[in-house]
Amino acid sequence: MADTELTGAEIVVRCLQDEGVKHIFGYPGGAVLNIYDEIYKQDAFQHILVRHEQAAVHAADAYARSTGQVGVAIVTSGPGATNAVTGIATAYMDSIPLVVLTGQVPTAAIGLDAFQEVDTVGITRPCVKHNFLVKDVQQLAETIKKAFYIASTGRPGPVVVDIPKDVTQHLCAYHYPRRISLRSYNPTYKGHTGQIRKAVQMLLEAKRPVIYMGGGVILGNASRQLTQLGQTLAYPTASTLMGLGGYPASDPLFLGMLGMHGTYEANMAMQHCDVLLAVGARFDDRVIGNPKHFASEHHRIIHIDVDPSSISKRVKVDVPIVGDVAHVLDEMLKLLAAGKASPDEQALQAWWAQIELWRSQDCLKYEAGDKPIKPQYVVEKLYEVTQGQAFVTADVGQHQMWAAQYYKFDQPRRWINSGGLGTMGFGLPAAMGVQFAHPQAMVVCITGEGSIQMNIQELSTCKEHNLPIKVILLNNGYLGMVRQWQEFFYEERYAESYVGSLPDFVKLTEAYGHVGMLVERTADVEPALRDAFGKYKDRLVFINFLVDPRENVYPMIPAGKGLSEMILV
Repeated sequence: MADTELTGAEIVVRCLQDEGVKHIFGYPGGAVLNIYDEIYKQDAFQHILVRHEQAAVHAADAYARSTGQVGVAIVTSGPGATNAVTGIATAYMDSIPLVVLTGQVPTAAIGLDAFQEVDTVGITRPCVKHNFLVKDVQQLAETIKKAFYIASTGRPGPVVVDIPKDVTQHLCAYHYPRRISLRSYNPTYKGHTGQIRKAVQMLLEAKRPVIYMGGGVILGNASRQLTQLGQTLAYPTASTLMGLGGYPASDPLFLGMLGMHGTYEANMAMQHCDVLLAVGARFDDRVIGNPKHFASEHHRIIHIDVDPSSISKRVKVDVPIVGDVAHVLDEMLKLLAAGKASPDEQALQAWWAQIELWRSQDCLKYEAGDKPIKPQYVVEKLYEVTQGQAFVTADVGQHQMWAAQYYKFDQPRRWINSGGLGTMGFGLPAAMGVQFAHPQAMVVCITGEGSIQMNIQELSTCKEHNLPIKVILLNNGYLGMVRQWQEFFYEERYAESYVGSLPDFVKLTEAYGHVGMLVERTADVEPALRDAFGKYKDRLVFINFLVDPRENVYPMIPAGKGLSEMILV
């Protein structure tokens, strides 16, 4: 129903209210001041002022990852938009639903090199699901509705809406569409019945089956169905970095993470299986290593994905199924329940016997001493102290891999990290987004001394809002993953991987008004963690753990090698 005439700025705010948005992360500037003035006048949603535009998008991204809702960020034109690009690209690579509102110079000034003008649409085109430049206030409400629809449907992703300042001043009648239909965009949700039947038959014929799940299981809210399928068939299940939590990590059927730093048993099972069910995954280079090596053994592959462009992109599959993963898995479970056939128990027992032999390698074992602290030990103790119930965000590097390997995620949307783009500086603003979405939850940011300094200014945002985040710094004095590669592949020429002149993180944390701790001995790890979650449970606590600078992440598959060519020690 049409309303009285509103300004473009009022329309933006009304659209966000009508979408049910509760939190928006941003940073003001000249091109969006009209919108900010309208945000000031309302109380339907909360605006969180970050200290850098990149952090606004990361926070909105993590908000979306942890809730399944569309995250929203707002930044100004020019450098505001360009600072947001890293966050937008991060969300794009991991298929996270975002709507990012960017200010733009007045329409008459576009293309004239006006103050704080950049071609936001052109700059973001390669790293968005879609973007819009709104030049007519009459199109504003419908465009925002389209943005939310595109961001949240099919394979999710970020959508940018670029709004010139004069459009926020113009008037028009407000009408927000209830639903949107786009002729050129119609995602497929229901999988092909015949293909689903083929897939079930192939799974039941398998002698050496593996279920391989990716982030699409999380994004598609299909963890219940995936878990039921795996447990019904008693088939081994492995996960990508992005899929962790889609299947309970504590279940004996779970082989762990696979890929470059995956477990020995997961990678060997993936390489030597005869039937592979890939669900919401894309056979990434960090997962299967060299495609030629992976193809050296014959696999019959079933691939379920909502995005048809992801199927057979890197690996040829036998049974492609385009559709919503939860819907397709529901159909598979119905067929299994109604059918009389069952897996080959004798072959399955032999396959599990082989997997248990691989598992007996205990590829994640490490030797712990009192000093220096082993980073793996810190993550294991964190898991114990939080009883596996925390939301864990991570930056990128060795600490990220140790978190993925040693914190057992039994629930989806608890593991929040930058997988595809590998963005340093993601962890702390991501923790903020999660904490706003889940104010009563335990939220932990696991980081390194290189990554944390890229957005450490967000400790100010945390103080303003009294966010009780726990920052776990695994401080080895190096850009750890860079140093590891230089040790293995560059004859220990540690070119610029040593992080000299580190700040006193305890004093810096305290300067922001939080609790800082320094832990140098293994014996002090657990007491510090218990204090953080007990004595200081309502405060942000930053614990600087001085960990072994020479510790490496194992297993490791060197770039260009195959799944069975792992370095174990």
